[in-house]
Amino acid sequence: MSKTKNSNEVVADYNGYDYKKIFWEDADRKYEDEADRMAIRRLLPQNMDKFVDIAGGYGRLADEYLPRAKEATLFDYSKTELQQAKELYGDKIHIKAGDIYDLPFKDDSFDTLMMVRATHHFKDMSKVMSELYRILKPGGVAVIEVANKKTLPKMVRYWTKKSDINPFSREVARLKELNSGEFYNYHPKYIEEIFEKAGFQIDEVLSVSNFRSAKLKRVFGTKNLVRFEKSAQKLLAPVRFAPSIYYKLVK
Repeated sequence: MSKTKNSNEVVADYNGYDYKKIFWEDADRKYEDEADRMAIRRLLPQNMDKFVDIAGGYGRLADEYLPRAKEATLFDYSKTELQQAKELYGDKIHIKAGDIYDLPFKDDSFDTLMMVRATHHFKDMSKVMSELYRILKPGGVAVIEVANKKTLPKMVRYWTKKSDINPFSREVARLKELNSGEFYNYHPKYIEEIFEKAGFQIDEVLSVSNFRSAKLKRVFGTKNLVRFEKSAQKLLAPVRFAPSIYYKLVK
């Protein structure tokens, strides 16, 4: 996914890993996928000239933006993921590999960009947002999903002393994940300050994957949770409690 600039430290390398099959197809994540798509449909402009999907992996969400974009590029660190995308979409999409902290695009290259399920890999979000701001045209739109630190389950774990991570502090949460190194979760106020310091204006916010729970899936089923999600994304946006917070930013 990315590499720290001027070092060999790989933050998340999906080369050789079948993310499409292992994480999405073999796991019960239909609800999460539908929740992402619902947010993207709401936030992305209907008509886009030059669009880029940053850290877009194998292009899981490409069928949501390809009909809206005259020209679409998929950027990722993993050549394995990009090759899968090329097999899926052929000439409908351009692919580009590189480092998130030093994007291989010129200034003002795109009028719209999207980055979903990627922020949890990035140690330096200020640098990432600076790069995204640089490649976006003035007046352009960025749709960014952020892994939220301040969720209700994390609050309960903190209150019951099952976790020492304070979901109310603005400090970045560094989470150990099996063999994937560290994951990062962000407090909404912290990340929103980073957006504004980079130069972005926050145009719209959505609360996404509000019912991400194995127990809820068993009780209500995916179809019902998706139905609940449709109303909850806007309704719950002000409290910022969902695992994923989506932002529509304008340069």
